Amino acid sequence: MENNRSIRDCTTYRLGVLLVLLAGCVFAFLLGNVVGTLQIPFRRVLELLFHADGSPEWKAIWNIRLPRMILAGLVGINLALSGSILQGVMSNPLADPSIIGISSGAGLFGIFILVVLPQYQTLVPFFAFLGAMLAAIIIYSLAWKGGIHPTRIILAGVAVSALFNAGISGTLVFFSDRVHGALTFMNGSLSARSWGEVEMILPYTVVGLVLTMLFSRQMNILILGDDVARGLGLNVELTRMGFTALAALLAASAVSAVGLLGFVGLIVPHSIRLLMGNDYKVLFPGSALLGAALVMLSDTFARTIFSPVEIPVGIVMAVLGVPFFLYLLRR
Repeated sequence: MENNRSIRDCTTYRLGVLLVLLAGCVFAFLLGNVVGTLQIPFRRVLELLFHADGSPEWKAIWNIRLPRMILAGLVGINLALSGSILQGVMSNPLADPSIIGISSGAGLFGIFILVVLPQYQTLVPFFAFLGAMLAAIIIYSLAWKGGIHPTRIILAGVAVSALFNAGISGTLVFFSDRVHGALTFMNGSLSARSWGEVEMILPYTVVGLVLTMLFSRQMNILILGDDVARGLGLNVELTRMGFTALAALLAASAVSAVGLLGFVGLIVPHSIRLLMGNDYKVLFPGSALLGAALVMLSDTFARTIFSPVEIPVGIVMAVLGVPFFLYLLRR
């Protein structure tokens, strides 16, 4: 056990893992542009990425596959970082935006705008953030009793998630004539997404990456426990609320772009911990890289496994995530 820890703490080893993860992202990105109903050779893809010739292959790459893969990567980064933050803030290894209700809060507010007020679709990211923050505040309030306990977080999250999911179902019942457009949103799908969604989510991803890198030291102190953190001069409650707001913002931006996509924030941080330990200086960038690669690969699989029929990427993530969640629960 001690040997494993020393290996994971080695700077050279950690750098090597990050480079492998980066290579995995590049592979997932290129694979997503190569395979599909229209098969495009690898060399041709590389050529089309840097040279516009107006061919059908170029249109398929630049209008469909390229923005879709970029969006998948950005969504993966945001959800992975959100899950990493929540697990540290709430001292709970099972914390994830979709499991503890934060994604459901964002989803309810997003569904409301899409179904009830479709003329205001540009406001979906803002209202999704409000819903995510409301869910986070309710969960935090319910779970607080002289401190935060992991079990109370899960129980409060399950209750809040059920409440918001009931609100989503009720909204769809009352506006049943507009349900079709909301179905892909509820299952998490990258179908028909293009450069508009990329431009919408990119600023949130950049902000999330910058802030997590800048404040990774504060997260390392926070996970030591409230008493130790206060002894080291950290304003625990302010730090916790700031990180919670950031996690909610990242989850809300992902939800507003592709809908309710679960388990990314659960699978990815745990996998990085197994590889590189619990130091958030490497956990944050590692989670971002693995999250991007995972969602890109899952989306490629989702749109090709039953080609020409495409299934939502949320279904693939659920198939991967549920066994992983049960494994963690058993541990």
